[in-house]
Amino acid sequence: MSNICLTGIKPTGALHLGNYFGAMQPLLDLSKKTEFDKFLVFVANLHSINSVKDANTLRAYTQDIVLDYLSMDLDLAKTNLFLQSEIRALTELTWIFNSLITVAYLERSHAYKDAVANGKEANMGLFDYPVLMAADILLYNSNIVPVGQDQKQHIEIAQTIAKKFNSQYGQFFIIPKPYIQDNTAIVKGLDGRKMSKSYNNTIEIFESADSIRAKVMKITTDSKAPNEPKDPDNCNIMAIYRLLAKPEELSIMESKYKEGAISYKEAKEILAETILEFFQPMRNRRQELLQNSEYISEILSKGAEEANAIAETNIQKIRQLIGLK
Repeated sequence: MSNICLTGIKPTGALHLGNYFGAMQPLLDLSKKTEFDKFLVFVANLHSINSVKDANTLRAYTQDIVLDYLSMDLDLAKTNLFLQSEIRALTELTWIFNSLITVAYLERSHAYKDAVANGKEANMGLFDYPVLMAADILLYNSNIVPVGQDQKQHIEIAQTIAKKFNSQYGQFFIIPKPYIQDNTAIVKGLDGRKMSKSYNNTIEIFESADSIRAKVMKITTDSKAPNEPKDPDNCNIMAIYRLLAKPEELSIMESKYKEGAISYKEAKEILAETILEFFQPMRNRRQELLQNSEYISEILSKGAEEANAIAETNIQKIRQLIGLK
């Protein structure tokens, strides 16, 4: 049986630092390891229709995320990139899982409770989101799923559903494991909360250099004077800088903080330039890809074909186990 690493991202707007360090960089790190036979990377456009209600907007967001992934220079020899909506068996498996899991269990989902508390419409798509995500993961019998800390509970729900299915119908599903990097579990936004489009506190990777610089200057700090010692372990600027800086650069910045040898304004200026330098290769590659839509279509078509082959094999076995075949 293949050893599969799977990850996906919703096309709900521009890619930001939280998306990259929470799910995309871990994928790149894992792709360098030899124990995985295949990497499945999907654009979760079915998840997006909970919040994106305009067809043209969804298409534009989807295209943007595909470009974002390809700009990372994935190893396409062992990586399948595809659209979630192209997988025919996915919604069938979601319905099968809905017959196993209880309403009371799903009502305990942190994401659902947080969304409702923040005034989001509680449609069935929002409520059933973890079940569709479980189907995303389990349909291919994925072993590892790179996620941010905020998605850990969704992996636990997938584990619960897999165990319940195996108990009811016989051993079939691998119990997937999350892959969460400690230093990128939660990426802080401009206001110190988790970086999220919902909080309007994001730094987009591909926005203009001037916009990135302007946003960084808005990062919330305390009121310490330029020459006062500062705590690098409790600073929103440093929380982001740690993700990007080389070890020697980080050491220098931490020393300056402790010695009171740098102002927050200077630290923000350094952070902005570090962000631009870190992502410049991706920005360049993305511009090249924009000129080659035929290549992008070929990648997506091949990715969907191979993912569907795995999914169809598994759904036929599942149908047999539960009595639909």
